[in-house]
Amino acid sequence: MKLLSPESGPPAAQPYDLVVIGSGPGGRRAAIQAAKLQKRVLLIERDLIGGHCLHRGTIPSKTLREAALANGDVGGGTLQMIMERKRAVISGETDVIEQQIDRNGVELVGGRGSLVSAHEVAIDTPAGRSIVRGEYVIIATGTSPSHPAGIDFDAATVFDSDTVLNIDRVPRTLAVIGAGVIGCEYASIFARMGSRVTLVNKHPGILRGVDDEITEALKQHFSENRIQLRLATEFSGIAPVTKADGSRGARVVLKGKEHIFDAVLYCVGREGNVEQLNLAAAGLAPDARGLIAVDEHYRTSVPNIYAVGDVVGFPSLAASSAEQGRLAAAHAFGLSEATLSKSFPYGIYTIPEISWAGKLEAELVKEGVRYVVGRARYRELARGRILGDVHGFLKLLVQEGSGKILGVHVLGTGATELVHIGQVAMDLGAGVEFLVSNVFNYPTLAEAYKVAAYQAYNQLNASGARELRAVPKPG
Repeated sequence: MKLLSPESGPPAAQPYDLVVIGSGPGGRRAAIQAAKLQKRVLLIERDLIGGHCLHRGTIPSKTLREAALANGDVGGGTLQMIMERKRAVISGETDVIEQQIDRNGVELVGGRGSLVSAHEVAIDTPAGRSIVRGEYVIIATGTSPSHPAGIDFDAATVFDSDTVLNIDRVPRTLAVIGAGVIGCEYASIFARMGSRVTLVNKHPGILRGVDDEITEALKQHFSENRIQLRLATEFSGIAPVTKADGSRGARVVLKGKEHIFDAVLYCVGREGNVEQLNLAAAGLAPDARGLIAVDEHYRTSVPNIYAVGDVVGFPSLAASSAEQGRLAAAHAFGLSEATLSKSFPYGIYTIPEISWAGKLEAELVKEGVRYVVGRARYRELARGRILGDVHGFLKLLVQEGSGKILGVHVLGTGATELVHIGQVAMDLGAGVEFLVSNVFNYPTLAEAYKVAAYQAYNQLNASGARELRAVPKPG
């Protein structure tokens, strides 16, 4: 890798084909895609290689989750081992990313990137400022946790989703404010490690945009595993306090009543990292949440400037961000008019985990689509019994008449891996009979597809006695 030191900076006189600001999944993939097209690429990173995803988001939080699953109730010594494991994983992934950048000939510089014009990017370092020119610019700066006024995030008892990754103890009691993806993930992780968790949400449900049957099952699981749900509950007065016994704690006012916890984790909202980008210099303006509007090719209102990843909003997933980066670079250099697949998978790493691809039942009802549901309970599968996961399940949404698979939803062990079978089947246009007529290893959780497919097939064919129709070959 041609690593340019902050002191020397990039050679300003030589223009780049592409300048990328941010080295997370979206920015990194964009830079590598452009380099594979023999373009001269500069990648600017103001903080740590790999961005938020590697250092404060996906990778460390999922490492913490796996450690919680493996260790259960965690004492101080074990927590220290977990944190060391987290650091080791991050270090190893950093090495892999640096090798990828090196192999592809991407130039990398440390510093804060900002726009001077549509084609000029300033790089600020402790040594000063340099300005580079790029035919195209891709913004991939991600998001950060929202910090509402009036909340003292002291990172000792009141945490956000970044600072909680450096917590030095497992709190005996923990309030998690916000029941979105991040809040639900951390609530289940800390409950698994031994905390008594109170999950607070001002809305009446959890995980908006997830299948209702999945969320109801998850709520039940939470209630049985040290998580108290306080839904449709207004919160205020979040602040560090000294408890009656002299120890550190945090106060939360719920529906006008004060509650004291060992710690509070605030997980409501994220904001785009655009405050130092000087977007106005190029004629751009973010929305109220700091997000940048783009078209289906991730091009902003300024034709040579693209934006990808969390800074453009939904779906804000590491995998989709990486694909957005690839597509943006490909479009910029005339390689492809492709857009992001509509059947990409979503994964939520709660305990138990959740994943889905395709349509929700609520969407099908709203659209007036007639469908049947095929379900497979993990307790019906030998592998589910072996694993001790008798609560997990997989459901298929299948269109009446055509037998087309419209959606797959999974709750339980291996959900984020299992979902890809259904995703690929949908992308290839295979119907439910494709799953019925295929053979799955035994014993596996993948057998759930055959069980659910048979159930859906029997509903589509009322007698259940007719032979299978000819199975179309994918593609």
